[in-house]
Amino acid sequence: MAGEWEKEKNMEKIILASGSPRRSELLEQAGIPFEVIKSGAEEIITKTEPGEIVKELSFCKARTVVEEHPGCLVLGADTIVVLDGQVLGKPKTKEHAMQMLREMQGRAHQVYTGVTVIRDAQTVCSFYEKTEVVFYPMTDDEIRSYVESGDCMDKAGAYGIQGSFAVYIKEIHGDYYNVMGLPVGKLWQELKACHIAE
Repeated sequence: MAGEWEKEKNMEKIILASGSPRRSELLEQAGIPFEVIKSGAEEIITKTEPGEIVKELSFCKARTVVEEHPGCLVLGADTIVVLDGQVLGKPKTKEHAMQMLREMQGRAHQVYTGVTVIRDAQTVCSFYEKTEVVFYPMTDDEIRSYVESGDCMDKAGAYGIQGSFAVYIKEIHGDYYNVMGLPVGKLWQELKACHIAE
């Protein structure tokens, strides 16, 4: 029907080289056609700047999958949290998660997500997005309760902005979806600029 909003975008299907349910959810909501093939890439960091780190990691994820699926369009993404210049990845233990959340109390931190789209040996687009986040103060009991819920162990910085942790988000400067793990607005603009999407 003329004028009806397209639920699925008119573009080639992308392979998402990530097992993140949040990234899958965001692509689905945006109507970007995709399938998931999780990357087994080893995360080796050679860069020092946060934006370059996430771009490098997203490229490694995409490259690993594209080697097994030549000719396909592959999207890799990676997210880190940075506090006072220190990179916080996913927590290794519950104690580590609690330590991260305690350290972020009363201080702004930055969330970086790098995205790389490649086909064979050619990089179609590669970029990163940065968002600043500030928490409301949390008691030690609140931190412990959240960590014990298990919702933090697969997330950079030991929290997810969506879900139950939302009540502790005081300020956000930048793209909300970037904090979830995929800046879909920026991704869509990049895909259009590269004539992958219309």
